[in-house]
Amino acid sequence: MTTAIYPGSFDPVTNGHLDVISRALSLFDKVVVTVADNPAKQPLFTIEERQEMIRQSTADMQGVVVASFTGLVVDHARQHNAVAIIRGLRAISDFEFEFQMALMNRHMAADINTVFLMPHERYTHLNSSIIREIASFGQDVSAYVPEVVAQRLKSKFDRD
Repeated sequence: MTTAIYPGSFDPVTNGHLDVISRALSLFDKVVVTVADNPAKQPLFTIEERQEMIRQSTADMQGVVVASFTGLVVDHARQHNAVAIIRGLRAISDFEFEFQMALMNRHMAADINTVFLMPHERYTHLNSSIIREIASFGQDVSAYVPEVVAQRLKSKFDRD
């Protein structure tokens, strides 16, 4: 069984993330979607909330495991016996940072490959920051995120 990890903040998970997960499942038997605890970011949702939204959003996908981690991605990949780290690329602007990270990860763990996957073009403009901002102004984000996420965003920003 081949395992890959797909690390990210997922604050919140978007349809673009789900598309990358689906693509990764076509290449690997198991994908561990890993919510990163990044102290440099101030998330809207707790790690537990993000994990639950991912679980609910991927309930129909065989082979998805949801986890969280603090520390180095390569250490987390080793804990799961992963052969690859999945990274989504939306635009050329993502590439430079991701390329540098992939090279550093390769230096620390040569046996774990980084696999870059592009989401469907209808999702390339999406990112969690934009989704949070749109939702904060009371706009409907249901075209961009799973229903469970749209509801959670609505309740976070409800101004009633």
